[in-house]
Amino acid sequence: MKFKIITLLFLSAVLAVSLYYKDALFGIYNNFTENPPDFEKTELGKIVNEIARDIFLPPPLNIGGQENQVVLVKAKVIAETNVQRFDNGMLPPVVENAKLDAIAKAKADDMFEKQYFDHVSPSGTDPGELVKSFGYNYIVTGENLILGNFKSEAEVVKLWMDSPGHRENILNKRYTEIGVAMVKGTYKGQKVWIGVQEFGLPLSSCQEPDKSLKAQIDANKIKLEQLYVEIEAKKEEIDNTNRNSPRYNQLVDEYNAMVAEYNSLNDQTKNLISQYNGQVNEFNGCVQGG
Repeated sequence: MKFKIITLLFLSAVLAVSLYYKDALFGIYNNFTENPPDFEKTELGKIVNEIARDIFLPPPLNIGGQENQVVLVKAKVIAETNVQRFDNGMLPPVVENAKLDAIAKAKADDMFEKQYFDHVSPSGTDPGELVKSFGYNYIVTGENLILGNFKSEAEVVKLWMDSPGHRENILNKRYTEIGVAMVKGTYKGQKVWIGVQEFGLPLSSCQEPDKSLKAQIDANKIKLEQLYVEIEAKKEEIDNTNRNSPRYNQLVDEYNAMVAEYNSLNDQTKNLISQYNGQVNEFNGCVQGG
């Protein structure tokens, strides 16, 4: 009789421990559903969608002067520009860009055709719009204009350098590319040259965040939302199941496995977001000149 009593007490103790274990686990994950990890608060960094595109436009220089037989070429203007950059701070040379060359030529031709000498055309097109219309996606751009007759390319660049605004364009540390046009034509009845410099820092200079990384984050968030719905449904099923039923313990195990999967994916997603935000910060710093 004594043996039976001891056995019953032992079995009762085992059952109590077992139920306590299940209740403890269930209590932990009850807290999960009441206070779920809020991955939505771990926001993705924002890329500078509307990049603060800086445009530098010093007033055009109308020099005048008598017509001569000098022929001016863009290659020498670019070379003289880089000489000035080196001599005034040892700045890296700006590299000729075919799109910027085409933009400069289009600008010069348009001014002769419509007989104006300004950064903004009579139709209202400004240099920023002109550059974008040629597919040059820039962070910083600038335009120097000059009109007149000149002895050499060196004189053209020197005249720009003698003008504070044009000098700042030539010596701008952020520019990496240049396009030039030297076009001769008739302006207001006189034969003159129009010189155009188009400077730029292309958007491609800055490493954009990994799009596939963002796609993975978005996919993970969708999966987390689905898992959360499934976890809530499983909890409701557990709440509606008798605790003494063998099915109850099975449901709790399934619930715990789903929560573990959620937590693992949530941690993984947070790590991916951290990586992505680091890339965004680097990109935005580059765009902003940091």
